[in-house]
Amino acid sequence: MGSVSTRIEDYALIGDSRTAALVGRDGSIDWLCLPRFDSPSAFGALLGDDSHGRWALAPEDREAARSSRAYLEDTFVLVTHWETPAGEVEVLDYMPLDAPTPTVVRRIRGLRGTVRMRHDLRIRFDYAAALPWMRQLGSEGEPVLLAVAGPDAAVVRGVALEPSDHAHGAVVQVSAGEVTEASLTWFPSHREVPAPLHEEHRLAQTIQGWRRWAATCVTHGAHDEHVRRSLLTLRALTHKDTGGIVAAATTSLPEDFGGVRNWDYRYVWLRDAALTIIALVQHGYAAEAARWRNWLLRAIAGDPADVQIMYGLAGERRLTELELGSLPGYEGSAPVRIGNGAYTQYQGDVFGEVMVALEEARNAGVEEDQFSWPLQLSLLGRLEEVWDRPDSGIWEIRGPDRRFTHSRAMIWAAFDRGVRAIERFGLPGPVQRWRELRDRIRAEIETRGYNAQLGSFVQHYDTTEVDASLLQLSAVGFVAADDPRMLGTVARIEETLMRDGFLLRYRTQSGVDGLPGDESPFLACSFWLVHQYADSGRLRDAEELLTRLVALSNDVGLFSEEYDVRDRRQAGNFPQALTHLAFVRAAQAVSEARAREASAPAAAEAARADAAAAAPAEAPDSALAPAEARAAEAGHGQAGQAPDSADVSADAR
Repeated sequence: MGSVSTRIEDYALIGDSRTAALVGRDGSIDWLCLPRFDSPSAFGALLGDDSHGRWALAPEDREAARSSRAYLEDTFVLVTHWETPAGEVEVLDYMPLDAPTPTVVRRIRGLRGTVRMRHDLRIRFDYAAALPWMRQLGSEGEPVLLAVAGPDAAVVRGVALEPSDHAHGAVVQVSAGEVTEASLTWFPSHREVPAPLHEEHRLAQTIQGWRRWAATCVTHGAHDEHVRRSLLTLRALTHKDTGGIVAAATTSLPEDFGGVRNWDYRYVWLRDAALTIIALVQHGYAAEAARWRNWLLRAIAGDPADVQIMYGLAGERRLTELELGSLPGYEGSAPVRIGNGAYTQYQGDVFGEVMVALEEARNAGVEEDQFSWPLQLSLLGRLEEVWDRPDSGIWEIRGPDRRFTHSRAMIWAAFDRGVRAIERFGLPGPVQRWRELRDRIRAEIETRGYNAQLGSFVQHYDTTEVDASLLQLSAVGFVAADDPRMLGTVARIEETLMRDGFLLRYRTQSGVDGLPGDESPFLACSFWLVHQYADSGRLRDAEELLTRLVALSNDVGLFSEEYDVRDRRQAGNFPQALTHLAFVRAAQAVSEARAREASAPAAAEAARADAAAAAPAEAPDSALAPAEARAAEAGHGQAGQAPDSADVSADAR
């Protein structure tokens, strides 16, 4: 039951909003970090092989068995149905939401006949660097296995596991109507072994907890089932105590199989936290959005000069990047990294991401308090000092800093939202100074970030290359989605970044990122293109692309970071919060475009009726003055005039 070749899309996630495990189609839990998402792994076979830690559970006659799986509706309780010549069973894998410390439960229920199920347990703490000391406790009727190494300990209950070559295994026979459970509970090794859980009660509470959260979800019509799963995934990636949302549950799943583009995403990017606020507000979770906002504000509290692009789950600032020797990497993709050196980068766009999200929260009724607006004032004060600096850009380029057009537009958006907070909500601040900076940055972008000869915005001021992040210019209101400059940019992106129907972030061949190798289409970028299509009147294109993208999710509705179109497989860290966020917003954009299209005939008919009702009684021809008559005959009346440009809103310019 090895998991070396398990594809990324063959994993499902279970979690308790403190950490998460990846369960393969083959029944093996190959990734679990304890006690937090960003803790060292106890099961690390995902980035190596069975010897790096896993817990496999499958029929003993695996070759003759067939399986299918699904989540219990609106939960992260995974049900795997196994069918063998001898019978059928189902396995429920879940992590109780209210357990004192992280716990994995594996519950087998017999459905037909009798099936022999094999457990194979290999605990390897500290990224497989620590082989634990194992000790049998309990009794024959209530077996207990204790594993201890350094600060970590785990207790396994419910199955009598026997040692064999640094592994522990057992075969349990399950007949129709029978239920057997095994659980693994982590705890600090200096504490007493925790008491056993009441599993039936925990299962009911866990199902109820997920469904209670999902019940308040407001969906908008396009791919609603997948939208709900994506919002639940964002909830699962959010730490229940701190409110921080990790970018993914994994580290070092490769963007380029066999290559070096392997990064640790188990941290909280300000960008992801900000986009989560927007997604929650738009889907009925205003109260939840306030909690996410509070995490964000705590993280950036202090000297604004110390603001980072990313933090640990509780707001930790030092995320030193290291390369591990204890894990060989997914399909040999090395190095495996923990920590992320990008935390030291300056990325100007995060100021805009934060300010845009906090405006969404304000508009949804999340009130400013004595803490929140002063922090935003401080943040914009810092931006006034650094706005003209080159930066590393949204993609955390490890080459030279540049003036990336997307970053410049997001800096524009930061000052724009600051101005609007003052004008619309009466909040205090230097509105005139921010207006002037906003206008100055706009003029700079329109001069240096737009190439008139190409008819397109460009990736940065010193290139003619484009970048998929330019699709965000219309999303934040810098330019209208149907502005000719935006349409020209979309055409260039389609021409140069499309690979087999999906978008790359940028052309790696340009050398802008300073890294060897290539990468696959970045799924969030294609969802951004759906959004742009929907907003610019290309609804059929938006719907078609959205449908193809949804088909790239796995059988339980999870997206990774990228998609390898050559080998038709998911790539990059998994599940990826940014991908799910981009999907949720793209689906909403399509729903809104459908509503506009559906209402257009009725609106036009109502306008015609209003015009007819308001028209004066027909006058005799002689009543028209000669000049007016000539104008009417020539068709040059006022109704044919273009609207004054001053009537176009700032957001559409």
